Amino acid sequence: MSPSNHWLKRGKRIMEMDWDELRVRTYQEFAKRWDLALCQIGGPFFRDGRPPQLQGFGRFFFTEEEAPEILKCLRERLPEVVEGIVEQAEQICAHRFDLLGYEGVDYGTEIDWHLDAVHGKRAPRHPWFRVRYLDFDQVGDSKVTWELNRHQHLVTLAKAYRFTGETRYAREVFRQWYDWHDQNSYGIGINWASSLEVAFRSLSWLWVWHLLNGCSTVPQRFPSDLQRALMLNGRHIERFLSTYFSPNTHLLGEGVGLFFIGTSCSGPTLAQRWQKLGWQIVLREAERQVRPDGMHFEQSTYYHTYALDFFLHSRILAGLNGMVVPAMLDRTMEKMLDALCALGRAGSLPQFGDDDGGRVFDPRRNRAGELLDPLATGAVLFNRADFKAVAGAIREETVWLLGAAGARRFEELSLQQPTATSFDLEHSGIYVMSSSNPVTRQLVIDAGPHGAGRAGHDHADALSVQLAVNGQPLLIDPGTFAYVDSDAERNRFRGTAGHNTAQVDDLNQVEPSGPFGWEGLPNVRVDRWVTGKTFDLFVGSHRGYCRLRRPVQHRRYVFYSKPNFWLIRDVLEGDGVHRLEVSWHFAPGSLSPIPGGATFVNGEQSALAVLIASSQDCSREITQGWYSPIYGRKEPSPILRLGSRAELPVEFAALLIPVAKADAALG
Repeated sequence: MSPSNHWLKRGKRIMEMDWDELRVRTYQEFAKRWDLALCQIGGPFFRDGRPPQLQGFGRFFFTEEEAPEILKCLRERLPEVVEGIVEQAEQICAHRFDLLGYEGVDYGTEIDWHLDAVHGKRAPRHPWFRVRYLDFDQVGDSKVTWELNRHQHLVTLAKAYRFTGETRYAREVFRQWYDWHDQNSYGIGINWASSLEVAFRSLSWLWVWHLLNGCSTVPQRFPSDLQRALMLNGRHIERFLSTYFSPNTHLLGEGVGLFFIGTSCSGPTLAQRWQKLGWQIVLREAERQVRPDGMHFEQSTYYHTYALDFFLHSRILAGLNGMVVPAMLDRTMEKMLDALCALGRAGSLPQFGDDDGGRVFDPRRNRAGELLDPLATGAVLFNRADFKAVAGAIREETVWLLGAAGARRFEELSLQQPTATSFDLEHSGIYVMSSSNPVTRQLVIDAGPHGAGRAGHDHADALSVQLAVNGQPLLIDPGTFAYVDSDAERNRFRGTAGHNTAQVDDLNQVEPSGPFGWEGLPNVRVDRWVTGKTFDLFVGSHRGYCRLRRPVQHRRYVFYSKPNFWLIRDVLEGDGVHRLEVSWHFAPGSLSPIPGGATFVNGEQSALAVLIASSQDCSREITQGWYSPIYGRKEPSPILRLGSRAELPVEFAALLIPVAKADAALG
């Protein structure tokens, strides 16, 4: 972008701001430069020259006296989890880290906290607001750097110490903690560039303190050093809230960070103010970010679980500290859990929208099946046997949040398997065709609006479908893979051709605008939704291609004859000659051509026959695509593409027949 266009764009953006946004942004720009001046003279950052003195730490999820019972409960109920924690701690001591989808990333003898070791790029140690953290050439992938700097691995080390008594795990916690502070002077470098990351780091430090409090391995000066660090973090988060920059899960996470710091650090007026402000943000965002049907408004299943984690942790901590929890928050969380439970009945969560790769409690639990974790905690909080059934088992997170008593309540719930009936989440445009005889089969249709604001975490996937049978994904969404490594790669995973829908003239349904935005969002409409005992019918359309010189409308019909097959009919209406393509993306497995279609095999018990037809001659091609099960990882997966250059109207049809045995499909 030329300098003149850059300033024109900025001027236009300023003209669009209301008075409150202009006031907040002006204050933050001044505060950045004031803090830089303070950094250059060595502070002070507080009025009397030092952080207010704390009276101690407040109530956490567990007390020092309750921790042994929790450890015993986890050893007895989840021994494989305990074993995994200790194995992970060994890797961390060797400075090898699992970050997002990257495993065993080696940071060498001395950790460089400013380094993206995956891509070999080091962020400059500039004042934080001058670090271009979305510029891959300058910093690499900031998500990789930030994932390490969230310090959730220090929590793993602290837990490993509590399980084993091995003091080297605890010593490594404090060695890394102090090394981090030596390399990250306040206000300098990428690790101060996001208030959300400061909030995450604060949560980790609080977990470390409450896990190690009372242990002989804690350095004598650590409690006071930790308190000073938390007060500085709280000050930074409050001054640089993402009120107008990224006011969705970023703002929510920052509110949670303030709430935890304010609640956990008892004494000074500042902490009380942060607790109040953080709680206000959590409650306000619960009302703003969750649609009436219970889905998070960013139109992403991953972000749905991510936001739900924030709400659950905050609500439980508030209750433990005797705060009044509004009924609205409980209703909102239960609705979110209802939506998660319904979508997860097939055994894993359909993956639409962006996949962030991070989690609030355990960053390693970031695969599709693990996104159902909140159901275990929700089962206890709301006494819901159906949540327990879909969760399947107690989670480590639930035991730490609700204690051994919570684990006992989970076991006491009856095992009530929810019925796999078809349903819709109307406000989010998610329509689900389900049956449970002989096995659970679930086809999900995305006919919703794009996500909030500029729809930064949504994909160009209107009318796309996903299919899972007996817990095995068959037709999939490709995932996210990366945000900033390559524009082409980013758009390949979030673009229309990457989804199970129709594409016109090799264009996306909506045009990308940077890595986190779209221009001209399509109007998606649901014309018919009928559910019955023996069949379901969906009819929907979108006008994303009506922007073309010769407009095209895509209409999709989905008919489910329970439990035998789905018939999907695509009608492309308009005039003129267009290049048309319908894609079918399969999970990693084997896709083989047969007369009239293809068969897909994903393990011995999961197979799908696809028979296709069109109103015009069309090409049929099986190609290799990519599937990203988690941010940073991709695996080969097959695609069946149907293509035609023809005059409209044109129709395509596909018959999807789940097959119980792989050999039956191939036969």
